[in-house]
Amino acid sequence: MPELPEVETVVRTLAPYLIGRTIVSARFTSRFVTPGNRAKLARQVAGRRIESVLRRGKFIVIRFDESALAVHLGMTGKLLTAGVEGAHTHGVFTLDDGVLLYDDPRQFGRIEWGDARVKKLGPEPLEIGLTEFSRALRKRKTRVKALLLNQAFLAGLGNIYVDEILFASGIHPLAHASRLSATRAAKLHQAMIDTLRLAIEHRGSSISDYVDADGNRGNFQMLHRVYGREGEPCTVCGAAIKKAVVASRGTHYCPVCQKR
Repeated sequence: MPELPEVETVVRTLAPYLIGRTIVSARFTSRFVTPGNRAKLARQVAGRRIESVLRRGKFIVIRFDESALAVHLGMTGKLLTAGVEGAHTHGVFTLDDGVLLYDDPRQFGRIEWGDARVKKLGPEPLEIGLTEFSRALRKRKTRVKALLLNQAFLAGLGNIYVDEILFASGIHPLAHASRLSATRAAKLHQAMIDTLRLAIEHRGSSISDYVDADGNRGNFQMLHRVYGREGEPCTVCGAAIKKAVVASRGTHYCPVCQKR
């Protein structure tokens, strides 16, 4: 699933193409991607001028005058500025100059009118300060990996980047959030910022389907230190990277470098 760095990259490639454009018409074909009245949604967006394109957590928010369209890419969703309509195209936005396509083979993504779900998200990982972050950790008596995956706690982190952040901070995914010392909380906070910034710089991780709005892949997957490296040697100590299930997610970690 595209996470914060991937969605940020999509927004950065999408914004120059969309801002100032008017949606002449729209067409939606999936009852999963666009549940409810698809004809009504098409009417709601038609004639709207796009004022801004923003990222909030893992959502892409296309803002008009007094309303917005929220897009979640799910597992395999793509917003493409130069794509060709095909069997997996479930959204077509005809603009006054160009076309925007939404492709999604597995149809786990969502295109929704309004930003009700977006407003329920927690703080942005790249914006939350250390004091607020540390205070929030101390209040949560849960495993740190499960907590970082919770979108109401922080918006935008997913399995890939939580694994990488925990490795960079030397914290085991099963460590208790409320028991982290001030020093370890600070390391976690800094690792989160550094990892996400580096991933954005490298345009995200293309593990399977992810491409940006121009159809280009990211390359941060080449820099993964634990995610997807089960059995391979740790880049720091040489121990074999392990994989376990934490918070119902496959979790990669170094049994030596990461402490509870």
